[in-house]
Amino acid sequence: MRVIVAPDSFGETLTAVEAAESISAGWRRGRPEDDVVTAPQSDGGPGFVDVLATAGGDIRTARVPGPLTVGVDAAWLLDSDTAYLESAEAVGLGLLGGPPTRDTALAAHSRGVGELIAVALEAGVKTIVVGLGGSCCTDGGRGLVEALGGLEAARAATAGIALVAATDVEHVLLGEHGAAAVFGPQKGADADVVSVLEARNARWAEQLESATGKRVSDFPGAGAAGGIGAALFALGAQRRSGADVVADRTGQAALLASADLVITGEGKFDHQSLRGKLVTTLASAGAAHGVPTLVFAGQVTLDAAEYSSTSIVATKSVTEFAGSVERAMEEASACLEGLAEHTAREWKIWRGARS
Repeated sequence: MRVIVAPDSFGETLTAVEAAESISAGWRRGRPEDDVVTAPQSDGGPGFVDVLATAGGDIRTARVPGPLTVGVDAAWLLDSDTAYLESAEAVGLGLLGGPPTRDTALAAHSRGVGELIAVALEAGVKTIVVGLGGSCCTDGGRGLVEALGGLEAARAATAGIALVAATDVEHVLLGEHGAAAVFGPQKGADADVVSVLEARNARWAEQLESATGKRVSDFPGAGAAGGIGAALFALGAQRRSGADVVADRTGQAALLASADLVITGEGKFDHQSLRGKLVTTLASAGAAHGVPTLVFAGQVTLDAAEYSSTSIVATKSVTEFAGSVERAMEEASACLEGLAEHTAREWKIWRGARS
């Protein structure tokens, strides 16, 4: 078989590039006769820049404020007159220095992303693509705007620039499907903190609407990366699927057309995965070519009936293979590689029993 290995990152344990290497190594041991091609992917979240860099360009680093203001070295990609930025490089959960808490949920901000945009502008680019996802902040992008001098100054600075918000998250900024309610608990917020964050973002949304004349907080994707999407829309950004940005740049269509099997993966395969995230987007793209998809994930919380409408033929849990969450995280690369080898050895039998 020709196997395309195209995972997203596995949370904070493995980048997409590392996950692709682990899966490929295991699969090759299990089925050495297969032609295995690694093609790491991203939907705009952690690893966006590294994945895009596999297709060329110049990776640069800028010192910017982290989510709690302590400086971080954030990577970004310059390719001709286009800059590719990644919100997680400046406000990623992994930059907190420990597990998220109520205090970090309240304090984390997006100022570093604004400073990354400023760096890209200084480089004279004509297009800025901002990958959104994996953030620890829920400030609606207020920090980003303040880093550019406020709404008026930020709009002036980005005038004439093609600004792109790259995200596959469809959530709006406010309400039960908004940034605070849906993603706040993942960032350490309890019910009280979620209420505070929601109220803050509601006031911020009024300012954005006043400045733009548009309810940008209601745009699909406005709630991405803690609401950074809303701020980018207020600056005139167009939304584009992060997975599509990567797919175009990495020649994904041609790879899928030549494949017999697609293997993808992510940290957790759950109901969020079915809401336009990379694994299901990739599965749909594979289905257009009649190619089945196999999903590896750190944890799998869906049963087959819940993803039966997709072209995903099976899911495999690293945690189940490892025997514990702790081992799956501490030995992430080795466990993923072992799971891939085990699955590959059984693939003919597995497929035969379910064909």
